[in-house]
Amino acid sequence: MSLRLEEVEHIAHLAHLRLAEAEKLLYREQLSAILEYAARVQAVDTENTPPLASILGGESGLRPDAPLPGLGLDDLLQNAPAVAQDQFLVPPVLASNSKPFRQAAYHAPSPSGNKPLKADEDLKSPLGQAASSLFDGGLIETIQALRRGQFSSQELVQDCLERSQQLEPTLHAFITLAPEQALAQSREADRRLSAYRKDPSMDISPLLGLPLAVKDILCVAGLPCTCGSRILEGFVPPYHATAIERLLAAGVVIVGKTNMDEFAMGSSTENSAFGPSRNPWNLNRVPGGSSGGSAAAVAARLVPAALGSDTGGSIRQPAAFCGLTGLKPTYGRISRWGLVAYGSSLDTVGVLAHSAGDAAWLLRVMAGSDRRDPTSLDLPMPALPSDEGLKDLAGLRIGMPREYFLPGLQIEVESLIHQAIQVFTSFGATVCPVSLPHTSMALPVYYLIAPAEASANLARYDGVRYGARLAGESLWELFDHTRGELLGPEVKRRIMLGAYALSAGYYDAYYGQAQKVRTLIWQDFENAFAEVDVIAAPVAPTTAFSIGAHGDDPLAMYLEDIFTLPANLAGIPSLAFPVGFDTQGLPVGMQLMAGRGCDDLLLKAAAAYQQVTDWHLRKPGDCLI
Repeated sequence: MSLRLEEVEHIAHLAHLRLAEAEKLLYREQLSAILEYAARVQAVDTENTPPLASILGGESGLRPDAPLPGLGLDDLLQNAPAVAQDQFLVPPVLASNSKPFRQAAYHAPSPSGNKPLKADEDLKSPLGQAASSLFDGGLIETIQALRRGQFSSQELVQDCLERSQQLEPTLHAFITLAPEQALAQSREADRRLSAYRKDPSMDISPLLGLPLAVKDILCVAGLPCTCGSRILEGFVPPYHATAIERLLAAGVVIVGKTNMDEFAMGSSTENSAFGPSRNPWNLNRVPGGSSGGSAAAVAARLVPAALGSDTGGSIRQPAAFCGLTGLKPTYGRISRWGLVAYGSSLDTVGVLAHSAGDAAWLLRVMAGSDRRDPTSLDLPMPALPSDEGLKDLAGLRIGMPREYFLPGLQIEVESLIHQAIQVFTSFGATVCPVSLPHTSMALPVYYLIAPAEASANLARYDGVRYGARLAGESLWELFDHTRGELLGPEVKRRIMLGAYALSAGYYDAYYGQAQKVRTLIWQDFENAFAEVDVIAAPVAPTTAFSIGAHGDDPLAMYLEDIFTLPANLAGIPSLAFPVGFDTQGLPVGMQLMAGRGCDDLLLKAAAAYQQVTDWHLRKPGDCLI
C-alpha cells in the first residue's frame, strides 16, 4: 500500500506531531512499507478466534486497584516546565492576537559516544588502559567476597564508578552516574556487613552492598529518568519503581542509569538522544537494544549485573550480542509500577547478568504481586538453581520449532545452538520437533499492537506536567512543537503507526485483527507446551551487526526481533544465554522459552548448561578488561 501525503499529515495531526516537509515525505515512504508488511495479518483466518483481551490467563488485567494515596502537590509540580499559583502554567488553548507565550529556551543535551570509529580502531586504546575490576566473576562470587570482607562495598562501588567514568567516553553505557548516592548506600551496607561479620547469626540480605546499574526507563527517586529522550530532559521522579524499592530494601547499591533506545523503541541503542552505546566485544558493533547500555555495562565488568526491560526482545537480544544471560520473566512476575510504559501488555522488567544463578537471585528479590500494578501476579517464588541441576534435568523435554530455523539464519548461530542442545541431551534431556505455525505473524502483529499502545502511552508527553517544553502561541501549538521537535525519529514513526492502526476505518483491519492473530500465537505455545517442557530457539538471526547497518531501513531493523517477539506476545518467560562465538569473535546466544510461570525451569536448565560450559565466563579482549 502507499499512503498519501494528506494521510501522513492527518496522522501527525492526530498524534500532535509537527513535522517538516522532508519528514512527511520520509514517513510516507517508511510507513507505507511497514503497513504493507503488517497487512499480512489480514490474510489469517480468525473467523472463530476472539481477540486476546489479557495474557494473564483466567485473571483479569483490569481487576480493581487498591486505593492508594496520590503524590503531594509539591511532588506533582516539581518537574513542571512552568508553574504559577500552584498550577501548571500553559498558554491559551486557542491562539489570540496577544503576545505569544514565552518559555525558557530548551538546551539540547550534548550527545556523547557517537563518534564513528575507523575500521582499524576496533578494540584499541583507551580501553586497553582501563583498570581491571575488583570483581572477576559474577554476582554470586561478588556477594561471597563481600561477606568474607575481601573488599568493602564502598571499595567495590568506588571501583565500579571509576571504571565506568574511565570507559564511558568509549562505551557510552551510562546516561547518569550517581556517585554521591551510591557511595552513601555503600557505606550503610558496610556498616551492616561489619556487624554481620561480628555476629554471623544476624539476618542480612544476600545482596547487601552489591552494585547494580538500572536501565534509564525505571524510576529511581532523586535520579534523572530520561528514557533516552530529549523530551524528558530534567525529569527527576519523586518515587521509586516497585522493582527498585525491593532491591534497595535488600541493600543493593544503584550506581547509575544506563543508556537505551528512546522509550525502549529500538534493537541497537542507536536511537538514544544521547548517542549510541557500543559493544565491548567490538566497538564498531551494536550492543543490541533497547537495553544496550545495561548489556554493555555488564559485559565490560562495570557492574556485576543490571536491570533492563523487555517489550519485544530488549533484554534477550542485547544479552546474546554481548555474551550475557538475559531473563525476560513471565509477564506480571515483576511489577511494572514505575517502569515508564511503552507497550503495556508487553513490557516486562528483567535482568542482564553473567549466569542463570545471578539472574535468579535478582528475580527472587523483585518478583511478587504489587497492589499498585493490577497486572502483577502472585506466583510461587522462583527457586534458586541447585548444584544438583544436572541430575534434575533427566527427562527434560526440549522442543525445537522448525519455524525458527529458516534460510537466512547465520550458519554459526544455528550450528552452535545444535551443539548446545547436544550438551542438554548428554545429561538426560530429550529433543523433539514442535510447530509454532503462526511464528511468521509475530512481527506484523507486534508492529500493530505495540505502536498502538505506545501512541496512547506517549500522549502524556506534552510539555505541560514534566520534561522539556518548546514555545507555542496556543496550547495545541505547544503540544505539536514540543512533541515534533523533542521526540526522536523512531518514536515518532511508531506513534504515527499506532495512531493509524487505531484510527476510524482501520481499527478492525489492523489492530483488531492483530489481537485475534495474537490469540493464535498464544495458542501455538499452549499446544506446544502440552508436548514439551521448554522450547529452544535462536535469539536473533545474526550476531551483533555494525553500527549504522540498518539506519535507513526501519523494517530491516524490526526483523532483528523476529525470534524474540513471540514470547512477549504470549506473555511467557524466556531466557537467553551464550553458547559460543562466531568466526569474528562475536558472542552467539540461544533462548529457552517455557510456559507461563515456569521461570525457574528456564533458570535451572540454563544453570545446568553453565555448570559444564564456560561461555558465560568469557570476557572481551585484554584491551578492554
